[in-house]
Amino acid sequence: MTDTPNHTLAAFGAVLVYACVIAFTDNYVRVIAQDAGLWQFHATRTAMAFGLLALLAVPLALRLWPKRPGAVLARSAIHGSAMLIYFGALAFLPVAQVAAGLFTAPIFVLLIQRVIYGQPISMLQVVSVGMGFAGVVMVLGPEAMSGASFAALLPIIAGALYAMGNIATRAWCEGESAETLVAGFFGMLGVFGLIGMAALWLVPVAVPEGADGFLQRGPVWPTGTFLWWTFVQAAGSLLGVGMIVKAYQIAEASRVSVFEYVILPASAAWGFFLWGEVLTWLAVAGMALIALAGVLIARVQSPTASRQ
Repeated sequence: MTDTPNHTLAAFGAVLVYACVIAFTDNYVRVIAQDAGLWQFHATRTAMAFGLLALLAVPLALRLWPKRPGAVLARSAIHGSAMLIYFGALAFLPVAQVAAGLFTAPIFVLLIQRVIYGQPISMLQVVSVGMGFAGVVMVLGPEAMSGASFAALLPIIAGALYAMGNIATRAWCEGESAETLVAGFFGMLGVFGLIGMAALWLVPVAVPEGADGFLQRGPVWPTGTFLWWTFVQAAGSLLGVGMIVKAYQIAEASRVSVFEYVILPASAAWGFFLWGEVLTWLAVAGMALIALAGVLIARVQSPTASRQ
């Protein structure tokens, strides 16, 4: 693994910004799904994100061209595939189950770092990750872990790919700018979106009404609502993904991946303010476990870590 020093406190701040922004924008996917499909959403959001990057490139002196195109392409493909599987599984699995599967990523981060890179894992890290995952299950409810079909494994696969992409951020793409990795991520999702749109245009399938047809819906004429909230998604995702990329660049993936649990209370808070969704006491207790796990993991210092 890289010898780059860790900046745990700064990484947590970046993740906190990411969680607050992404939790807000993701709450409006339900609105976007009413009018268009997953594939058109990804293609349109990528086009908007690239437009924003082009406007910001000169005044902010952004460095968008990768130093190692192969490494950036590989990372983008892994992360993009994780998100495709995640959103695809939402078509036939409960949201709670899909989310719980994706948040197995910290467990995979530790396993990959130990098995492939030979990095030691402390018992406190193992306990903290287990505590964080237990908190996720409490927040999402017992139904999050139900089901034993292959379909139920898809979110776990997404979690494993997400973990691989997070490790690749630091192990493969050291020295790349955050904006380069963000552009690569959006570019890959845009390519996936165009492929999906073309496939559904050439071989159309039956599409349920409203949000139920999100996965199966091919290209349609965009509504004003779809364009506005997709633009909000593009702008928010640029900021949010940029923050999470920066976090994985400045601290170990095993730490940052646990910090990402903060997106759950952030999503719940936005859900309450935007839609009036109320949490149970079990969910609140789960959030406390998640927060405790983040504090414990941040206190673990590896031999390459710098003091904050």
